[in-house]
Order: sequence, then C-alpha cells, then structure tokens
Amino acid sequence: MNKPLDARIPAGPIGEKWKKFKADMKLVNPANKRKHTVIVVGSGLAGSSASASLAEQGYQVKNFCISDSPRRAHSIAAQGGINAAKNYMNDGDSIYRLFYDTVKGGDYRSREANVHRLAEVSVDIIDQSVAAGVPFAREYGGELANRSFGGTQVSRTFYARGQTGQQLLIGAYQAMMKQVDDGGVQLHTFRELLDLVIVDGKARGIIVRNLLTGEIERHVADAVILATGGYGRVFFLSTNAYNSNATAIWRAHKRGALFGNPCFTQIHPTCIPQSGENQSKLTLMSESLRNDGRVWVPKKKEDCKKDPREIAEEDRDYYLERRYPAFGNLVPRDVASRAAKQVTDEGRGVGESELAVYLDFRDAIKRVGESTIREKYGNLFDIYREITDENPYEVPMRIYPAVHYTMGGLWVDYHLMSNIPGLFVLGEANFSDHGANRLGASALMQGLADGYFVAPFTVTNYIASTKMDPVKTDAPEFVSAESDTRKRLERIMTLGKKGCETAKNGGASRTVMEIYRELGKIMWEYVGMERTEAGLKTAIGRIQKLRAEFNSGFQLVLPDEGKARTQLLEVALRVEDFIELGELMAIDALERRESCGGHFRVESQDDGEAKRDDVNFAFVSAWEYSGDPSKPILNKEQLVFEHVHPTTRSYK
Repeated sequence: MNKPLDARIPAGPIGEKWKKFKADMKLVNPANKRKHTVIVVGSGLAGSSASASLAEQGYQVKNFCISDSPRRAHSIAAQGGINAAKNYMNDGDSIYRLFYDTVKGGDYRSREANVHRLAEVSVDIIDQSVAAGVPFAREYGGELANRSFGGTQVSRTFYARGQTGQQLLIGAYQAMMKQVDDGGVQLHTFRELLDLVIVDGKARGIIVRNLLTGEIERHVADAVILATGGYGRVFFLSTNAYNSNATAIWRAHKRGALFGNPCFTQIHPTCIPQSGENQSKLTLMSESLRNDGRVWVPKKKEDCKKDPREIAEEDRDYYLERRYPAFGNLVPRDVASRAAKQVTDEGRGVGESELAVYLDFRDAIKRVGESTIREKYGNLFDIYREITDENPYEVPMRIYPAVHYTMGGLWVDYHLMSNIPGLFVLGEANFSDHGANRLGASALMQGLADGYFVAPFTVTNYIASTKMDPVKTDAPEFVSAESDTRKRLERIMTLGKKGCETAKNGGASRTVMEIYRELGKIMWEYVGMERTEAGLKTAIGRIQKLRAEFNSGFQLVLPDEGKARTQLLEVALRVEDFIELGELMAIDALERRESCGGHFRVESQDDGEAKRDDVNFAFVSAWEYSGDPSKPILNKEQLVFEHVHPTTRSYK
C-alpha cells in the first residue's frame, strides 16, 4: 500500500463533526435491519455494549466470547473509574478540557476528531450506565461523586468504589443478555477467532475454534466487529488477564488490516511488584490510590532496607511532588513510571527485589481518618493485603511499574472501520483515541463510547451504503480460510510432537511456555520503559532467533490430538502470533526516532523528559503485512492539530 491514509473525518468545526456525521449518515429501515447480521468478537465493555445496542436497533447479532461468560472479560480489572466531562464539581471542567487533556496526555499522537467525539459522548455514558443500574459512588446529598486521576487538574472520574470496571461490565452484560433472551443476540461462549474471512474485498465472516470440543466453525455476517482488547500479554508479565491475547487482531492484520502504532505501550506505575520467576500475571493497584497516597523512596540508600515507618520525614524523597509540583502524585502514567525507574536505578528501590517504591497513606489517614480511606479504597487494600500479607493501613504499599495497556491496535478511520471494508474495531483493539499514552479512567470511557454511541451509527451507515451479495458459509473463501486454519493447527501439533521427540532423545527443546517467557523478557528488557537503537536491534535479532526456535519444534503434550480442552494448544497458537507481533513492535519503536508518551527513546530526551519530534514523526504508523514478519510496509496517516497545538508536555 505505502500511501497516505484517509481517515474520512467529516468537514466543519470540530464540535460539529459528529453531529454532521449523524445528520448525513445513511439509514437502514427497521424491517431491513432484521435481514442483516453483525458479528461481534469480544464480550467486554466494547463488545457487550455494541452487541446490546445493535440488537436493540433490530440487527441479528452473533457475539463470540472466549470464556464461559462475558462477565469474565478483562474489563472488570479497570478498577478506578471512568471519565466524563459532566463538571459536577464545578471546577472548570468541560468537553473541550477533556478533549484537550486527552490529546495532551497522549503526547499529541492521537487524532483530534476522534478524541473530541469521545469527550462529547462521555457525558451520555454516565446517564446510560446509571439507567442500567451501575452503582456509582454518591455524595451525602445524592449527587454522583467524582475524584481526580493522573494527567488532569479537575475531578471528572466517576467510580464505583474500586470495582468500577466490574460494575460497568455487569451493566453492559445485562443489556446484552436481555437481547440474548429476546432473540436479538446469539451468544457463543468458549470460542476463539482464528481467522477473518474476506469476500469481494469485504469482511464477511470469521473462522472460530470451539475451545471445549476443538471443532472449527464458520460464521457469516454483513459486518464484523473486533472488540478483543489489547496485546499487553506479548510481554508475558502484565496486568492483563492470562487469557488476553492478540490473535484476533493479528489474524486480521495478516489478512490485510493495517496495524497502527504497535510500539505505543503503557507502563502503569501502580502495580504490585513481581514476587517470583513462576508468576504468570501482575496485579494492578488502581491509579485512584494516587489521589490520597504519596509516592516516595528513602533519600539515602542505606535506609532502603529499614522498616518504612522508622524513616523520618526529612529522610523521605517524595520525588513526584519534588519534580512535578503542579501535578505532584497525579502526573500521567508514563511520567510516573519513568520516575520510579530512575530512583530505583539510583539504588533507592525498596523491598527484597529493590525494584519498588512506596505508596503511603499515612498522611491521608491522619487527615480524614481510616474509616474514610476504607470506604473509598477498601477492596483495593484488601487485594493488596491478600497478595502481600501486609496491612496497607499500617505500612506503605510497595509498587512498581508494569505493562498495563496498549495504545496501538488496528488502524481505523473516523467510522472505527479498518482499511478492510466491513471490519470495525472497537475499544483497546484499535489505536484511535489515546495517542502515545492513555490517561487513567479513559479505557472504560472509550470502550463504552465505541460500543454504545459510535458503532451503532457507523455500522448502520456502512450497511446502508454498501452493496453486498448474499454469502453462505460454503463459499470458496470460507472453505479456504477453514483449510488454512486446520493446516495451522496441524502444524502447531506437529511442532509440539517434534519438540517432545527431540527432548526425549536428549536434544535441546524447550516447552512453549519457556519460549513465551523468553519472549516476555526480551520485550521487557529492550522494548519496555526505555528503548535504545542498539537495544531494539538486539530485540529484533533475538525475536527472529526465537521464531526460528519455535518453528523448529517445542515441547507440547496434547491429549486427543487437540480435540479436548487443552490450554497449552491455545497458548501455542497465541505465542506464534505474539512472536511476530513483538518483532513488529520493536521495528516500529526503532523507526520512531523520538520520545513521546509511553515510547521513550533514550537518544531523544531533554533533562530526563521525553523529547518529541513533531517535524518528522507527527503521524500514525500504520503497518502493512508483507508476507514476511521481518519486512512490514510502513504507511502513514499525517496528524493535523488545529485546536490543541503541540507544545512541550510539562507537568511541572
């Protein structure tokens, strides 16, 4: 392709673009909607809300869930809150300020029109969620409560104690299950997408595997929506659920969908540190804790092994408050994460690993009392105590940055449609709203905005505007796609047997999990918080060697030739995709010779802060699959800033 990309942004003032789109969109009459089928892959916030909304409009919806229930979606892990420009606190907030904060927080690498629409519909999300029964926290007089999050100077984050994602997901889940009961949604649980089917250049269906029986299924539709979350598990250790993966978007990428900004990964500063080599997941402590918790390390290295309660106030370095007085502990995630790495690199890290900093609630408890802190954050404190066996009401939490969210994803236009007609991508699976760094409490906002308030309009416009011939699952394209999938499964099982035989005969062969952990270590060391040209080149070379090792065989013991439920086979399929995606991320990071947001190139900094290059890199990297994972083709969408002019991002 290698040509400029058309985002199809409506003309006119930025505050009128979404209104103009809805006014000009083509419609499908109610009787005809019943004749159209839409596939939704994913059942988190974006997937459930889109399924419920489209079925409510009258479409026949097929939803595919990777677990036994949509309620297991990783959306439940977004604990701290959801942003909306309601200005209930009367502190100067507005749609424009939310728009401005989001573009600035993303270090000027997001598309203005999409972000403004997100800010516009944010106010409707709260009303929708309250109507669905979401129990947001309220003030004594009954008004919905708000709190602050990183990267802002207003209180616009609505929350349900420390369970916001879970409560919002229950609301969207109930809305979808009502449609399941009414017959508008067919829910297919324990299904994993393994390929996208394209007919006449349009997305017309998917190939899925039943994870319980191993059977391969074909499903046809008039449009396909991917709402499958992010790809943080490419690092192996992350705050993402173990089941989270990149296969759906990667398979679509290999069918021609462009991948936008793959190197933009968010490192969250408030995670419980790794405790052992056999750990498979990290636990997030919500960013909301930084409202009342103060981040610090000892000023002197010799104090790092002391009980933190014995360290005098004058011997504590509240380094975020010292370096960023305007925002203090509420600086954006990328800034807080790099600052934590810097102080631990100086030898002032705490805990057994010395890779942690303190998050201390001593002063907040003195100020408002333990009961108030318990009411606001009780379940988060309980989680921390359950994992660490330490009481955070009495001793500071120990936290350290970890991979949390991916701002990159499949490239989409203003309609949230990829470059493949009929393939829509929602939530974290697309690249569209967060630029190089997502502000806290914006993931839930984007997922519900896309599902409830954007996709129902843009999918309708596509169906009404597109001539589609009837397609059945026995079409040649479906037959070919299923054949490709079966060959891939057979290949993986053959490689697994080969690796077992090699090991049995005394040869060198690792298990698929050992290969996966090795990939994660490469990604974290060279494509993590700090990236250098030399390190990225090393990562690319090591990933290529790892792919060669994978393709030469690995140990994988499978019962019943993969017919019964075997999670190792699922992991092997995902690891194959992660290896290719990891290389693309390193290639993208190497190509982007600037620092911005979560992408920090050591060669591009000013006094320790990220230094952007707006002249040469104010674009979206949209990578095209060439057939060789090591030789992707770069396409660019130039970003135009008419309302939020790029400046040096400062939180001091």
